[in-house]
Amino acid sequence: MDSERRMDPALYKAATQGKVASLKQLVDPENPSVLSSTTPQLNTALHLAAVHGHAAFAGEVLDRDEELLVAKNDDGDTPLHLAAKAGKLEVAQLLISRAIAWPLDQKSPLIMTNKAGNTALHEAVKSRRAAVAEALLDADPSRAYDLNEQMESPLHMAAREGLVHVVRKIFDFTWVEAEYVPSVAVSGTALHQAVLGGHTKIVDMMLEKHSWLLEQTDSDGNNALHYAAQKNNAQVVELLLTKQAQLAYKPNRERQSPLHVAAHYGSTASIRALLRHCPDVAEMADTSGRNALHVSVVSGKTNALRCLLRHVRPSELLNRVDNEGDTPLHLAARMSRVQSALLLLNDRRVDPCVRDRDGQTARSLVEMKLRTGEMDAYEMYLWKELKQQESKRCRKQQLPPLAPYPGRRASNEKYFECIIETYILVATLIATVTFAAMFSVPGGYGDDGVAVLSRNAGFKIFVISNTVAMCSSIVVVFCFIWAWKDPVRFKVDQLLWGHRLTVIACLAMLVSLMTAVFITVAPESRWPAYVVIVIGMSTPAVVFLMLGKEVIFVPM
Repeated sequence: MDSERRMDPALYKAATQGKVASLKQLVDPENPSVLSSTTPQLNTALHLAAVHGHAAFAGEVLDRDEELLVAKNDDGDTPLHLAAKAGKLEVAQLLISRAIAWPLDQKSPLIMTNKAGNTALHEAVKSRRAAVAEALLDADPSRAYDLNEQMESPLHMAAREGLVHVVRKIFDFTWVEAEYVPSVAVSGTALHQAVLGGHTKIVDMMLEKHSWLLEQTDSDGNNALHYAAQKNNAQVVELLLTKQAQLAYKPNRERQSPLHVAAHYGSTASIRALLRHCPDVAEMADTSGRNALHVSVVSGKTNALRCLLRHVRPSELLNRVDNEGDTPLHLAARMSRVQSALLLLNDRRVDPCVRDRDGQTARSLVEMKLRTGEMDAYEMYLWKELKQQESKRCRKQQLPPLAPYPGRRASNEKYFECIIETYILVATLIATVTFAAMFSVPGGYGDDGVAVLSRNAGFKIFVISNTVAMCSSIVVVFCFIWAWKDPVRFKVDQLLWGHRLTVIACLAMLVSLMTAVFITVAPESRWPAYVVIVIGMSTPAVVFLMLGKEVIFVPM
């Protein structure tokens, strides 16, 4: 930048602080060229006054050099853009009044765009500056439909941001349907954007004025209900279904209904609302022949699957095959969706005997991993459950042969050895500590060899919990010693129980700790005893919060 174009620090200070007197001293009325100087970001004094909200200073600058009204900085922003972004209403009103009087043969600041293709109205709405946006709309309401580089109009933005008064003002002006252009880059119309934002009031207002907006879709064929189902907004789903229940049956280009979308995203509230209004929508299948149950399994959304199982009644939907011949249970087995598979198995309507096009059941699909040694403990547990269900419910049907337990080579020996050693070490330590605790009981023993606190209720709890911890750990030690004989069978039949017994032993140790502290410390000082009890009781809760339901499964 040339030195003659660089802004004087005194002018910069005057513009940011709005000092009109300083401006008059710095600018020669006969030669206002000093006002054309800029900062490194190409901001003029008018830009600075606009962003800081100094209307009097801005008016004085414009009186001296009106061309600065259309000057752009390095981002392509005019002073009006910056006033709109900052929400400086007084300055914005001044600049708007000057823009309205701008010569017709020159481009108005109201329609000038920055490098993002945004007008001042775009920026005002994007920054949630409702008052400035309304002032800009009063000046030129047609700017509400201008599209930026992302194919977004101010109407789209206002609907998404929940600016009720701005949207109402736009809709109060004459609506020219031919000017309506749906947004492609942001996937949806203004109604879609209002639904995405979860703004029920705006959605209702739009549909009251223009109900035909319900027929509009995005570039993928999704209607507004698809979007509401995705965002799990039951209130908006209810509103849209009340306006037009047929929306639930209108598929997108992949032939996915709103229920498919809700299942894919795990939107349980939307699933309940859709099935309450249109229970037969569960019968709809997409281009792959999959219903919502299939979709929830593929996406791994067990909460959606659980919700569907509770609200979908016909059993044939639970056993429906897709274009590849797979039921939801087949997909869960093939994709190792263990939790989804177990949910399906727990529902008596699900048939584990169904065979796919290759003659495979869900059990035989899981066995394919068993043969290659790629199966983990969760899948082995699932395999066991599938075998049990087949033996109970498929006795009169022809099924693929059961695979034998594979030999040692099929297991991951290195990892298996590590986990077995860990469990044995933990169980041994628990057994040792609890055994020692029985010979150094709280309060000690009397001269007659009887525990001093033997009649105390807390002492009895200590003895029982300590015994439970010791015996549980002993069982784990002995069971895991035999794990080497047949590792795979052990993984399926005993590893999960060994893990749970270890958890029980740890919990019993906590109980014995709390009772031992309480009966020995509480008689003299109660608050330390209570603190220990609180810490002890919170320990399992912390573990469960960190690991969730995984805590009851083997970490393999």
